[in-house]
Amino acid sequence: MLGRSLRVVSDEVERPLDPSSGLWEEHAEWWIDGFTDGADPEYVEQIIPLALAELSGVRRVLDIGCGDGQISRSLSEAGSQVVGLDPTWNQISVASSRGGGADYLRSGADLLPFADDSFDAAVACLVFEHIDGLDAAISEVARVIRPGGQFSFFLNHPLLQTPGSGWIDDHTVDPPEQYWRIGAYLVEQESVEQVERGVFIRFIHRPLSRYINTLAENGLLLERMVEPGPPDGFLDRAYEYAEAAAIPRLLYLRLRRI
Repeated sequence: MLGRSLRVVSDEVERPLDPSSGLWEEHAEWWIDGFTDGADPEYVEQIIPLALAELSGVRRVLDIGCGDGQISRSLSEAGSQVVGLDPTWNQISVASSRGGGADYLRSGADLLPFADDSFDAAVACLVFEHIDGLDAAISEVARVIRPGGQFSFFLNHPLLQTPGSGWIDDHTVDPPEQYWRIGAYLVEQESVEQVERGVFIRFIHRPLSRYINTLAENGLLLERMVEPGPPDGFLDRAYEYAEAAAIPRLLYLRLRRI
């Protein structure tokens, strides 16, 4: 998944699940140091350019789960009026200190503190994999976007980043084979993973149909889908990553509120 190196299945760590454990608050520094302010090639080369291409020129944008505000800042610099929100105090504090023209506040996604039809668009980047209340959060997104407005939805690819998936070097066959193993894709499940030594993050896997159907039920209809391959900066980090150049880590959906 994004925010992680390629999965090696045998290295996954199991811990008791605790939705209120504050793992993001506890490990905010890991994310800020490793994946923001130009540190992560997937954001620099792929995610931020795609967000700008999809949302530049949109007047009022809500950035849900904004983290340190790197997407909010980019859109604000491109001329949009941006509000970024995140449930993590440590992220909001850094976003505010880095400035860039956006406004920031602390809030979850399942009860947005805005009136109906407040925004021309919303963006959520690698956020819904950590949200328990999917139905409530999608309903809130649809509520605060004006009719005809856009929802730019970035996900870790639900099929290819399923828990239990990973690059396999199979030497039990002759000749040896290399392939990407897919986990239990249709099973909606939670996992707490050690993404770095001592850093544990909670993820919720859902099949793509769960997202698409919930979005449609709330009047958010799919308009465009992008499955980009990993960018060069990511593939250059380790020689074995080149073997997975045809395995998308990211899924982008553009949805329109009817």
